[in-house]
Amino acid sequence: MKYKIFIVSDKTKSSLKIKFFLEKKVELSSLNKSDVIIVIGGDGFMLQTLKKFYRFKKLFYGINSGNYGFLMNKFSNKNFIKNLTTSKIVQIHPLKMIVKTKNNQIKKSIAINEISILRQSKQASVITILNGKSTIIKKLISDGVLISTPAGSTAYNLSVHGPILSLDSKKIAITPISPFRPRRWKGKVISEKSKICIKNLDINKRPISAVADNIEVRNAKIIRIEKIKKINFNLLYNKNNSLHKKIKIEQSRNETLL
Repeated sequence: MKYKIFIVSDKTKSSLKIKFFLEKKVELSSLNKSDVIIVIGGDGFMLQTLKKFYRFKKLFYGINSGNYGFLMNKFSNKNFIKNLTTSKIVQIHPLKMIVKTKNNQIKKSIAINEISILRQSKQASVITILNGKSTIIKKLISDGVLISTPAGSTAYNLSVHGPILSLDSKKIAITPISPFRPRRWKGKVISEKSKICIKNLDINKRPISAVADNIEVRNAKIIRIEKIKKINFNLLYNKNNSLHKKIKIEQSRNETLL
């Protein structure tokens, strides 16, 4: 299949070098007329681009020009066209975050990887976490907590010893960051249909921020989180290096398999 291509790139030398090569190699199109948006950079740039352009309902093919690039594909001068035309689609859905701040302002954002609830000062956060009317944990004293999607479970979530979730698990991971009380609480894996509510129990003395991937809301009082099925991100992956395969590789390196 021959795709109509639109290219976006970050400003690093390695990314611009790849972009310059591709501009000579492929037939370029405008954003509106394109089938595929090629994203050159790292995972952070891919997350920004997905949020910026998802409303155009395009396919996204990431090319890694940074370090690991979990959401990206490895670039090959020789096999680029073949890799692109034989790539497979993986569909993922984001989390929606609605934050009510200390001043009763309402802030909304979406997250593809995770939503991070983080202490905003030198003092630990004190929060309660609910799933609908059920209490997940009544009082958590910690540096914060992560709410992670399967796609994001190998990112920040894995770094704080959270579980790796398979893409088809239909689960969300809740993982504490440096828990103080209860010290041994490891978090919980819940259904993707869950409606999570996180409340700051001491908003004046122990402020917290809520971060959706890279969008931060400070002085959060109540954070509501749920998965949005109506928003789709359609990512293309090289045939022999799909997102499913990358997650399985990470699972084999980790003791917690889900």
